[in-house]
Amino acid sequence: MLNLSKPLALPPQLEWKFAHEPELLGWTIRARNYNTFVANCMFAFMSVVLVGLSYFLYSTPAGDEDVLYRLITSLCFYVIFSLVIASMTHQRMSFAYRITLSGVEYCNWKDFPKWALTFLKWLTGITAIFFVFMATIDPSFLLGALIGPGGLALTYLSMANSKSYQEMQTEYHHHEFKWEEFTQLAIATNREVVDLKCSVILEGDDFVTRWSLNIFCKRKQKEKVAELIRPYLSPGVPFINAKVNVPLSTD
Repeated sequence: MLNLSKPLALPPQLEWKFAHEPELLGWTIRARNYNTFVANCMFAFMSVVLVGLSYFLYSTPAGDEDVLYRLITSLCFYVIFSLVIASMTHQRMSFAYRITLSGVEYCNWKDFPKWALTFLKWLTGITAIFFVFMATIDPSFLLGALIGPGGLALTYLSMANSKSYQEMQTEYHHHEFKWEEFTQLAIATNREVVDLKCSVILEGDDFVTRWSLNIFCKRKQKEKVAELIRPYLSPGVPFINAKVNVPLSTD
């Protein structure tokens, strides 16, 4: 078994369909299962917008605010909203793959990011202490304490107590494919992905559904994965190198 990545903890509800067969290859990985070019461009654009807004916040003082106060406020504004945008444009999904004599089986899931709650809690506490300390020097910092740490505290409470929000941030899917269902094998030239085209008849249907299975790998491992898969495919199945389109979702 190749050590493709550091193992992730599997979901407790996962039951491999081909668990009775020896594992030829298996690994877990966290990957961005969408068009990363578009997401990166969106993050870059929003970062430029945030720089402009932060500068505007810094350059328009109100009352007797000093330079240090305006600098800290604009910097906090930029950092906080950059983290919020990054959490949307750089999300990762967890994947577990298992290859056996029968075919390819995979599970993908996304747990509620509990680390975000811990981060917000510590960030709220640190910024509150800082603003209270600065308020002993300049009382105007009390207003910043209400806006900055106060806003972070409200965000933390809404995330921690909203069951619907946590469920929205949690996903779980499980799929399996037999070797005879695959019609093309491709090594992606633009992503660390092995792409398998397949044609399947879903349960309850009487027609063929065409599917694209993106197998995410660690850097420089996709060739090894493709070479292991190739002998198990039906005779005549094309094996190519091509640019692969990773859709918004692989489910």
